[in-house]
Amino acid sequence: MATEVPQSSGQRRRGRPAKLSPEQVEVLVGLVRENPLLSLDDLVWSFREQTGITVSTPTVRKCLTEAGFERSRPRRGTRRTAASPPGESDGAGAPTPPKVYGYGDAHRDPGDDVRYPCGLTDSEWEQVRELFDPPGRPGRPPRYPRRQVLDACLYVLRSGCAWRMLPKDFPPWDAVYRTFRRWLAKGLFEQMYDELRRLWRSRQRRNPEPSAAILDSQSVKTSPQGGPKGYDAGKKVKGRKRHLVTDTLGLLVAVLVTVASIQDRDAALPTVNLALQKVPGIKKLYVDGGYAGRATADLRTHHAIQVEVVRHPGNRNVGRWHQGQIPLWDDAPAGFVVLPKRWIIERTNAWNDRPRRMNKDHDRNLAVSTGWIWLAEGRRLLRRVVLEAAQDAA
Repeated sequence: MATEVPQSSGQRRRGRPAKLSPEQVEVLVGLVRENPLLSLDDLVWSFREQTGITVSTPTVRKCLTEAGFERSRPRRGTRRTAASPPGESDGAGAPTPPKVYGYGDAHRDPGDDVRYPCGLTDSEWEQVRELFDPPGRPGRPPRYPRRQVLDACLYVLRSGCAWRMLPKDFPPWDAVYRTFRRWLAKGLFEQMYDELRRLWRSRQRRNPEPSAAILDSQSVKTSPQGGPKGYDAGKKVKGRKRHLVTDTLGLLVAVLVTVASIQDRDAALPTVNLALQKVPGIKKLYVDGGYAGRATADLRTHHAIQVEVVRHPGNRNVGRWHQGQIPLWDDAPAGFVVLPKRWIIERTNAWNDRPRRMNKDHDRNLAVSTGWIWLAEGRRLLRRVVLEAAQDAA
C-alpha cells in the first residue's frame, strides 16, 4: 500500500485570499472607532462612501472580529450615576452653578396701549411689510390694514381662541379668516420664514442654505373638530404627525403633516423630497433609530445623501462595538440622554407647543395645520432677528 508523501510547506495549498487589504481593514476599524454605535448596514454604506468598495455584512463582521472587536449590548434595568446636585461640589472643589430654566425678561413682550403682546412691533412689521403689503400693489386697496389682519392671525395663534372669538378691536373675523386662507394658498408664511432663515444664518456666519439637516416627527392630538386623523401606536396618541426637517440651528426647512398612523419610515422620503426641492445642497441627514433600515436605505438610494442614525448609548438592538475585552460592568446610560444633533430638532418640536393653538391640532384641513407651523416659527424667528439687529445697532 502506497504511503502518502506529505507536501512541503512551499507546496501547501493556501486558503482563499482576504477580501480586504490591511489598509482597507484600517479604514473599517477607523469608522468603528469614530462611532461605535454603527450598525452593520451603516458600516457597509460608510465604507463604500470612503473607498468605493461594496462589501457584505458577513465580511464586515468577520473583519471586525479578526481585528478584536465584539458587539456588546447593555443589560436591562441599568441606571446612570446621579450627577452632583446644583450648588454642591463637583469633585474639583468648585460649586456647580445652578441651571436657570424658563423665560426671562428678554422673552416677554408686555405690548402697549394699542398692541397685544403677540402683535408685531414697528420694526418687525417693517421687516415683513413688503411681503404682506407690497408697495404699488395693483387692484382695489385693502379694506382693512394688513398689519391688523396679521396681528389678528397671531392673536389666534398665541391665545388659541376660535376665529369668531376675536376681540372687537380687530377687523371682522370672517375677513381675517379669508385673508389668512389667501396668504396660506400663496405660501406667504413659508416665504417669510425662508427669508428670515437665510438672514439669520448669514448673521450667524453660516451659508444661507444649509448642507446638513435633521429629520424627526412629532405626534399631536386632534380636537373634536374632525378632519383626517389616525392612531400612533408607539406614542399612544390619536391625531396627526408633524414631520419636520430642520438645519443644525433648529430652523425649519420642510414641514409635512400627516395622520398619526403613518409610520416615520414611510413619511421620511416625501418629507426629505420637500426639503431637497427647496434646498438641493443638503448632503447629510441626521435621523433617530425609528428611521433605520428601509427608510435609511431609500434615502441613500434615491438622493445619495449621507444618513447618520443617532442612537441612544443604551440601545440594545444594535449595541456597541468594543475592541478587546468587553467590560464586565455596564457603563451605558439609561433613561434620558442628550443626544448629539437630536436635541436640536427636539427643541424645535418643543417650541411648536408653546402657542396654545399648536398644543392640539384644531383644524380639519392639513394645509391649515401646516400653515400654523410656518407662522408660529416665523413669528419667533422674526422677533429674534429684530432683537439681534437692535443689539448690533446699539
